[in-house]
Amino acid sequence: MDNHFTVTIHDDNGVKQFNVHHFVKKAIMYAFLFVMSMVIIAVGTILYLNNSVKLIEHKRDGVQLAYEEMKEQNFKLQEHMQVTNASLEDKKKELDTLSDSLSEIEKMIGLKPIGEESLAKRVSATKISSQHRAVLMQLIPNGSPIEYHGITSKFGYRIHPTLHKREFHRGIDMKAKLKTKVFAPADGIVEWSGYHKSSGYGRLIILEHSYGFKTYYGHLNKTVVKSGQFVKKGTLIGYTGNSGMSNGPHLHYEIRFLYRNLNPFWFLKWTQKNYDEVFKKEKKVPWQSLIMATANLMLVQAQTQQLSQPEQKFKGK
Repeated sequence: MDNHFTVTIHDDNGVKQFNVHHFVKKAIMYAFLFVMSMVIIAVGTILYLNNSVKLIEHKRDGVQLAYEEMKEQNFKLQEHMQVTNASLEDKKKELDTLSDSLSEIEKMIGLKPIGEESLAKRVSATKISSQHRAVLMQLIPNGSPIEYHGITSKFGYRIHPTLHKREFHRGIDMKAKLKTKVFAPADGIVEWSGYHKSSGYGRLIILEHSYGFKTYYGHLNKTVVKSGQFVKKGTLIGYTGNSGMSNGPHLHYEIRFLYRNLNPFWFLKWTQKNYDEVFKKEKKVPWQSLIMATANLMLVQAQTQQLSQPEQKFKGK
């Protein structure tokens, strides 16, 4: 068997022949096949890597987009937090202002917060105390019965302007022009309304108020209420005058508690702002017992309202 093959080469120099062994032929073929295989593998690898790079780039773009969206959401969240913090700060300032105002009200009405009480409890307590005080200011004489222009004669001992002798002045004489309107300083019942000869007060009105208080209005020109009539605080009861033992138009104003004369001046100036002052100035009234009595009255009213609510609901059904 011939293991050689001849390779003939033609050129300008003539013909040349080479004898090549079959083994070399096979080696060359295998080498060629190997190279082609490597080329195919390289091309496949390149294509695979190229596709992988594209996938990675696509994922990177997705991650970048998600990052940008998250960054935008974070920015919006920060803006929202800033707005929320600003709103909370405004609310805090409002609550601080409310707390300061509430403290002023508590101070004015004599309340002292205990421990770390909530604002709601403090408001509730203030509301109850305010209602309590409103009841007192409605039932007990306070404020001026006429437009206040001063006092011509104070409470206590003086020289009587008509009799010219020293005697105890049971009330105060208030400056007033003729026919000045006189109003009730508290709720009450008209005990007397008319001319009173024996006292020298001329036309006189006596109002009987709650808890033993009475008020007297002397030297009137005219009365517009009748005995037994109920009057509310602020009701017109008469007009100032110069009747009886008087040396000029004015209002003689008295306040009595269980027949004891009180200085009306402290009651003229009695308001919510100086609520406690009358308790210090006027010692003839057992204020503590009176306050407890009005508190009990409010408790009864509250219980009555609570009892009436189910009945109203039942009627509504």
